[in-house]
Amino acid sequence: MELDEAVRTFLSTKPDSGDPDAPIVQRRKAIHAGTDTLFAMFGRPVAAAHSEQDVEIAVAGGQIRLRVYRPSDEIGLPIHVFLHGGGFWLGSIDEDVNQAMCRDRCTGAGCVVVAVDYRLAPEHRFPVPAEDCYAGLRWAVEHAVEIGGDPANVSVGGVSAGATLAAAVALLVRERGTADLRLQLLEVPALDLTLDSMRASGVGDDFGITVDDMRLCQQLYLPSPEDAWSPLASPLRAQDLTGLPNTRIMTAQFDPLRHDGEQYADRLRAAGVPVSYSCYLGAVHGSLALTGTWPAARTWQDDLLQCLRDAHFPSHA
Repeated sequence: MELDEAVRTFLSTKPDSGDPDAPIVQRRKAIHAGTDTLFAMFGRPVAAAHSEQDVEIAVAGGQIRLRVYRPSDEIGLPIHVFLHGGGFWLGSIDEDVNQAMCRDRCTGAGCVVVAVDYRLAPEHRFPVPAEDCYAGLRWAVEHAVEIGGDPANVSVGGVSAGATLAAAVALLVRERGTADLRLQLLEVPALDLTLDSMRASGVGDDFGITVDDMRLCQQLYLPSPEDAWSPLASPLRAQDLTGLPNTRIMTAQFDPLRHDGEQYADRLRAAGVPVSYSCYLGAVHGSLALTGTWPAARTWQDDLLQCLRDAHFPSHA
């Protein structure tokens, strides 16, 4: 299957990851500007939610920011905790694409969305980002009433590295008994930071993400190569996947990380976890954001919203 014109245009326009010799902070700023430019070119703007409020919370060794999106003043609404991508060293809840995704989930699925601005590597290496994301979910549960949410109706989800972190949070919630999650929603997840699965995918380097890209992320995120075998870094490497929440995994045909999602779905099913898995034809790692130019990206978003509604409003499914 050939790539559609909209996807080819996106790949030809997509900026690289900046000057590798530049300071990390400078590279982040440049890449953030680039992602906002790309979203303006290829994404579909989403109107602001009924209310959007930033909250700072204390975490071990510092503080992080959360952004709470509410679809209305109603109370007792489902809560969805959103974790952005960026290879563990990039990304922010302030990026236009991430704000659009949160607004879509909030208004389209009727959820209070809590986006976590977790601390980034290499200043904050593994497991700090995972623990930050867990702290954001725990805060959402503990403060559910004041943000109009239901502490018994909570899900977690993320994109790319954010999906890795969402899967790690689900493991932590199971271990610590924080909540009874309705769903873990994993979009184009990187679930094996040994990169063995990615190397074996058979997908080449011409589709927006490469093994070298992921190796850089791995080196910046992990204190040592051995940490790639930790379940919180590589959920696919967890020995026991029983007791995890219902799972939705969404992958892209031309994404070398696709096999991470496929294998995780297989392992979850073998562990008795209900799983819905989809591989979207013609898609690449970043094409879920092409909601303004590629109809298949809008289908992806529509499927995602339906999944959230089904998980959080089962009586309406």
